[in-house]
Amino acid sequence: MTSSRTPVPANTTGPGGTVLVHGKDTGAPPGHTLRVYADLRCPFCKRMERGLGPVMEKLAEEGRVTLEHQFATFIDDGAGGTGSLRALSAVGAASDAGAATALRYIRSLFAAQPAEDDDAFADTGVLLRLAEEVDGLRGPDFDRKVTEGYYLPWARRVSAAFETSGVTGTPTVVFDGRPVTVINPMGYAVTPEAFLAELNLD
Repeated sequence: MTSSRTPVPANTTGPGGTVLVHGKDTGAPPGHTLRVYADLRCPFCKRMERGLGPVMEKLAEEGRVTLEHQFATFIDDGAGGTGSLRALSAVGAASDAGAATALRYIRSLFAAQPAEDDDAFADTGVLLRLAEEVDGLRGPDFDRKVTEGYYLPWARRVSAAFETSGVTGTPTVVFDGRPVTVINPMGYAVTPEAFLAELNLD
C-alpha cells in the first residue's frame, strides 16, 4: 500500500469510519438509531449480546432501526493484553464481507469469549477459527487482513473515539440519543420483551 491513510472497513460511518453500521441502506426513510457501545472482552457485553443481539439485528434487518456499534478496548488496559484491539481489527475485516456478516462474527466472538484475564483474542489463530462459524467469512482476503493486522490502525482509532464519546462503561445502548436498559440489577440481559417495550417502536 502506498497511501499513508488509515484503511477503513466497509459498512462504517462517523468520523474516520469509527462506527460499524447495519440497516442504513434498507431503503426505509430516515428513522431510529440504536447505538451499542461494547468491548469484545467485556463479560457483561457478552450477556447483553446473548440475550438481545438477535433482537437488535432483526430490528435492523426489518428497517425499523439503524444499528450502530462503537467498540472500546479498555479491558486490554485493565486486564492486560491486546485481545480487544485485535478482535476489533478482525471485526473490521468481517465488515468488508458485509454488515450482517460482521454481526454474526461479533456474535461468534462473544459466544467464545475467554475469561476477562485471558488474552486469547490476541491469538490470530483463535480469531480465524471463530470465523469458521460464520458462513462465507473465511477466505484469502479476510485471512490476510486478520493475519497482517490490516485494520489495527483503524481499531486504535475506534478505541480513541470511544474514549472521547462520553460513555463511561460497557455495555451501553443508546436509542435516538436516549440510554436504554440492557442489563438488569442482577447483571444479566433484560428480556427481549422488556427491551422492546422500552424502545416503544410501535
